[in-house]
Amino acid sequence: MADKAEGPNPLVHRAVRTGGVLIAAASVQFIVAMVLVQSRYAGYSLTGNYISDLGGAHSPWALVFDASAIALGAIVLPSVLLVWSAFDPHPTRAPGLLLLMIAGAGTIAVGVFPETTHALNGNAHHYATVIAFVGASVGFIVVSFAMRRPDRWRFSGPYTLATGAVSLAAVVLYSFSEYLGLGPGGMERLIVAPILLWMIVEGVHLGLLHRFAPGLQGLTTST
Repeated sequence: MADKAEGPNPLVHRAVRTGGVLIAAASVQFIVAMVLVQSRYAGYSLTGNYISDLGGAHSPWALVFDASAIALGAIVLPSVLLVWSAFDPHPTRAPGLLLLMIAGAGTIAVGVFPETTHALNGNAHHYATVIAFVGASVGFIVVSFAMRRPDRWRFSGPYTLATGAVSLAAVVLYSFSEYLGLGPGGMERLIVAPILLWMIVEGVHLGLLHRFAPGLQGLTTST
């Protein structure tokens, strides 16, 4: 039987709404954790310090930051599966969402291997960060082409594409130590901030979509 959420019916399954709420909550808890840990880190600079410094050995509340990063990735992984059917059955859906799941796994690794870890000759944290940043930014670009239904996505497709493009451009500049006057911390935040904002905006959007119910199987939207 065809999935009603993928046909002409604009409604989505309950799981999609649950996944959307979880995605938004994951972002909010990470932002709160960052602000809280920053407030306990004397001399911390938003432009001069890396975000990862919050989880390093010199951060008084490093465990809070690392646990929050692990939670962020751990929530994203199942949530992407929950919202899968909301995206258009386009060839870019699977690779785009899989990249977002890879980014979630990378985020877990960011928390498991803080920047002061000695794993992989001290490079574990760097590799995890690259996976998280590139996976998310490229994933948004790819999956944006599976967000075309006007009855469901409206401006979400272009917004998702722009989010991925800004983050990816910042990743490239960051990798070449080009900070545009923002400092390393500021440039890193230019990568992360659009992603976290997208998670809140589109997570709430997904959470508010009208839910498919057995009693509404025949409902369609006329254009």
